[in-house]
Amino acid sequence: MSYSLTFHGHSTFSLDLNGTKVIVDPFLKGNSPVAVKSADEVEADYIWLTHGHGDHVADALPIAKRTGATVISNFEIVGWINSNGHDKTHPQHLGGGFQHPFGYLKMTPALHGSMLPDGSNGGMAGGFLLKGDKNIYIAGDTALFSDMALIGAHDIDLAILPIGDNFTMGPDDALLAVNYLKPKVVVPCHYNTFGYIMQDADAWAKRVDLETDAKPVVMEIEETIEV
Repeated sequence: MSYSLTFHGHSTFSLDLNGTKVIVDPFLKGNSPVAVKSADEVEADYIWLTHGHGDHVADALPIAKRTGATVISNFEIVGWINSNGHDKTHPQHLGGGFQHPFGYLKMTPALHGSMLPDGSNGGMAGGFLLKGDKNIYIAGDTALFSDMALIGAHDIDLAILPIGDNFTMGPDDALLAVNYLKPKVVVPCHYNTFGYIMQDADAWAKRVDLETDAKPVVMEIEETIEV
């Protein structure tokens, strides 16, 4: 029984959950040269979408149609996926969880927007909390909020947090988030893709080491770690 995490750049991650392939917020084609893998190369049984912005859903439809993956997101985004020709979906919403074959997946709040690339309503932005052999929290694009402490009560093995600032919480607030969540391991994301969100992830990781009990892991593009 094993979980692994692969970083593709920005906020795009693949999870292997005991053989079930998941891709989160696929943004590959438009993220070249940061992302070195194309949408045609990734495998997916499930696609998890935290919100509707183009840097999180850009490759969701091509991957879903090619692989036949089930798209999990909020009701509005799932409706948009359906209206664009892919009907293998599972709608959820903030605070709601469901026992999927790979584990219990709950949508968590996020403080952010969610308009889809064509201007459609993307509902409310969110994150994901997976409760399975390991408990994984993917914050999505969000500001800091104190209820992260409630999420942290779930004994988080791995947390993935944005640190880029400007559009999401920055390094200082992300450090506070680590203290609220108390994960065993924390991985930063959503930084250095655009000029607005340039950050020194290694410097942030050093602060996490000094000021929290979490182990920070700054992942390289296409690096895979065991959870």
